[in-house]
Amino acid sequence: MSVPSQAPAQSSAGPQGDPAGAADVAAILARADARVDAPPGGAKPYAGAVTPAEAWQLSGQPGVHFVDVRSAEEYRYVGHVPGSKLIIWRGTDDNQVAQFIAELRAHVPPQDAVLLLCRSSVRSVRAATAAAREGYARAYNILEGFEGKLDEQQQRGRIDGWRKAGLPWKQE
Repeated sequence: MSVPSQAPAQSSAGPQGDPAGAADVAAILARADARVDAPPGGAKPYAGAVTPAEAWQLSGQPGVHFVDVRSAEEYRYVGHVPGSKLIIWRGTDDNQVAQFIAELRAHVPPQDAVLLLCRSSVRSVRAATAAAREGYARAYNILEGFEGKLDEQQQRGRIDGWRKAGLPWKQE
């Protein structure tokens, strides 16, 4: 089953509209960079953090890859962003991280930008951090995730997230 896609908030966004201009891309990435702080005396853990709307504007741009790190079941049954690539984040032990990086390298050149999405922006932070450590200088976390934070009824999708923002997605 496919859920009807809604148009992005800005008509100049994403692969289904006119591509964002180079100035727009630079402005988005500058904002993304400013959202992630480096620890005292250290480097940033990953390049930056984009909002769902910004991620949609960047998707489809040359050298930008959209990677969903959730489970296959989440991707298929909860829904996913059209054009995203599923590369599962399985955990933080060395073997699991190595497997993720190997799959990422098979699909995304290290010099390209990679936008990482999960359910609520927890796994995607870990994936972005691991990718940055392995040479992906342009690894970006997508804030809020696909489903967003839990509300007071312990349900997602009502406070924030990709779907709450009304951005395109589909479901099988």
